[in-house]
Amino acid sequence: MTSINLKEKHAEFTKQWHPHQIAIVDDMQVLLAKLQGEFVWHAHENEDELFQVIKGTLYMQFRDRTEVVNEGEIIVVPKGVEHNPKTKNGEEVQVLLFEKLSTAHTGNVQHEKTQTHYPKI
Repeated sequence: MTSINLKEKHAEFTKQWHPHQIAIVDDMQVLLAKLQGEFVWHAHENEDELFQVIKGTLYMQFRDRTEVVNEGEIIVVPKGVEHNPKTKNGEEVQVLLFEKLSTAHTGNVQHEKTQTHYPKI
């Protein structure tokens, strides 16, 4: 059991839209990711997903609205809700994700940004 420095862990990778696992809590995983631009519309049918913005501003698009998630804030996307995270003006946003180990990166959607393996850092 040791502490984890999020800034140091974020500095260990540069690839965007590619989560990196930093911890496991029971059947949940804690991931760090860097986001820039727009992701892909998708849903997770059986899993909720928590996003915490560490740096920057995240725009979480839902079909009926967009929620602005500022640095230091979280948003929980309930299971089955279609969503599409994005950033604006070329900003790279750093996030912490908390989700079940079974959560597929882009749900049932296959896309060039879909990842099937999260490196452990």
